[in-house]
Amino acid sequence: MKNIELSKALDYIDRIHEIVLQKYDTQPKALVRTFGCQQNVSDSEYIKGMLEKMGYVLTEEVDKADFILYNTCAVREHAEDRAFGNIGALKAYKEKNPDLIIAMCGCMVSQPAAAEKIKNSYPYVSLAFGTNMLERFPEMLYKFMRNRKRVIDISGAAAAGDIVEGLPRHRDSSLKAWLPIMYGCNNFCTYCVVPLVRGRERSRDYKSVVAEAEELVASGAKDITLLGQNVNSYGKGNSDGVYFPELLRMINDIKGDFRIRFMTSHPKDCSDELLKAMSECSKVARHLHLPFQSGSDRILKAMNRHYTSSDYLTLVEKARSLMPDISLTSDIIVGFPGEEYEDFLKTVDIIKKVRFSMLFTFIYSKRNNTPAAKMEDKISEAEKGRWFDELLHEQEIISDEIMSGFIGKELRVLCEGVKPKTNLLYGRAGNNMSVTFSGGEECTSKFVNVKITDFNHTVLKGEPIN
Repeated sequence: MKNIELSKALDYIDRIHEIVLQKYDTQPKALVRTFGCQQNVSDSEYIKGMLEKMGYVLTEEVDKADFILYNTCAVREHAEDRAFGNIGALKAYKEKNPDLIIAMCGCMVSQPAAAEKIKNSYPYVSLAFGTNMLERFPEMLYKFMRNRKRVIDISGAAAAGDIVEGLPRHRDSSLKAWLPIMYGCNNFCTYCVVPLVRGRERSRDYKSVVAEAEELVASGAKDITLLGQNVNSYGKGNSDGVYFPELLRMINDIKGDFRIRFMTSHPKDCSDELLKAMSECSKVARHLHLPFQSGSDRILKAMNRHYTSSDYLTLVEKARSLMPDISLTSDIIVGFPGEEYEDFLKTVDIIKKVRFSMLFTFIYSKRNNTPAAKMEDKISEAEKGRWFDELLHEQEIISDEIMSGFIGKELRVLCEGVKPKTNLLYGRAGNNMSVTFSGGEECTSKFVNVKITDFNHTVLKGEPIN
């Protein structure tokens, strides 16, 4: 079935290529803009790869594009508003260029209400499709090109179908690479739409993942991030008995000088085996992004997170006992329905005990069709804003103390390039810290040992050694 779907997609790509050659005197341009998480970025790379095979050349200039696609996010209301705002701005370009094809896809589009809004309020959007439908993109685009009738299809969204391997892909970077290992989520946190728009968990075959990692290393990639809504669940449901710790070890055994990262990890599935594998694999970054969301057990239960604050602290203790130099980051939701100030203070207490190097903090955003959307929420937005500011203040103090502790130490940094205004080199260390340092362009795309001399907010500053 998977091979049939791939062959079908490639056939439609060839058909579109023929249409493109006949229609355009010069090579047409395509713009793909991505909103949201790294999984969306990875999906967009596949879309770009297919567009290139169809005969398009990629562009970042809206006014020069013949095809524009926005890959959308639905995690927070702000992301949806931003996507619709950007699509609204394209109306003027469509009026200037009636042949312009405008498309939308991704998590926001996968929601029936959003798809209906696109259908009724944005008539100049020619094509819209949901998640888990990348292999069907060529067929839908071909149908529009042949019939000039809008195609809005979210029938595959949230479907737990087979993972189609082998689609063309355009890598945005030859140095850093996204490597999806699984799709979907089974956790059903009460505030989250991801299981509703991306479907149940499906893991890629480990042989395909390892083979892709080998290809990336051979092509020069030095920073590979394994992606999944919950990478810790990798392998569940597969019959080969390979789970995430084993997969990490397999990729770590690939010859070459490169670094392995992964996200996102759910605390309830962060096993002793995983932490042990991290500590024993020299290429796995000493960084763990482990969202805890709230320090209140009452709120964690309401969120359906399946762990307690004590469980979380135990995980942190285990991780640091095996990897004393590990850097921890996390996600936090402030103002979840039913949360009181006493609950919020327990979150602050966790922050003080764990001492995260960085936090990604959000005020609760109501998502339709989730259980949390029906929960009573008595706290005003103004009060939530005050809590949010209080939390940020506490984290800033901790971050500054952590950053100052790196002064005089040496870090191995992957140099990603040169900052235009300062001419300083920049990159990330194995602990995920951002580092800027002096040096020549010959350092780009290489690992450089850097002695830290100063810091500015969330960026370390240093000088290269040797």
